Amino acid sequence: MPDNTPFPTTGFLRLSAIIAPHGPIPVSKSTWWAGIKDGRFPKPVKLGPRITAWRVEDIRSLIDSGGR
Repeated sequence: MPDNTPFPTTGFLRLSAIIAPHGPIPVSKSTWWAGIKDGRFPKPVKLGPRITAWRVEDIRSLIDSGGR
């Protein structure tokens, strides 16, 4: 499958690069956080006291699986 996402191959992504309107996952911020709590979306990584990010690999696998 061709790689159509503008993500790097490894590293971390901030929430604004993941969800709508700029990201590939068309959900709101509240839906995203509810999905993390339910286990539908990957858990974040705390990079600092006020910095939350997600592993690129986790987001790619979520997109590849179709959000299942």
